[in-house]
Amino acid sequence: MTKSVLENATAHFKEQLAGKMFELAVPEWQTTIYYHSTVSMRTESKIMALTQQGKTAEALVESIVMKSLDSEGNRVFRDTDRAALLNEADPKILIRVATKLNNAGENALAEIEGN
Repeated sequence: MTKSVLENATAHFKEQLAGKMFELAVPEWQTTIYYHSTVSMRTESKIMALTQQGKTAEALVESIVMKSLDSEGNRVFRDTDRAALLNEADPKILIRVATKLNNAGENALAEIEGN
């Protein structure tokens, strides 16, 4: 019996999430953030909605909160950490981290291609 297109799509996504995690050193925070090359459409839609509403800073923080993982694959930040990140963290670092996390798919492709 052949798999349906939906089964193939969900199996591919599960493979991506089970695969290699990428690392981002954040020396200013004395940590390394781990992340996957993809996240669910639900997560991406929250980020896109904030961006479309003109809430760029909130969208960047949402990316960090939802996509930052520890070495075991657990989220680093809690949902309640958003306000502290928005008001008490260096914007330059937030932008750098969010940019890396939001371009994870491109990062993975570049690594595969050897760039």
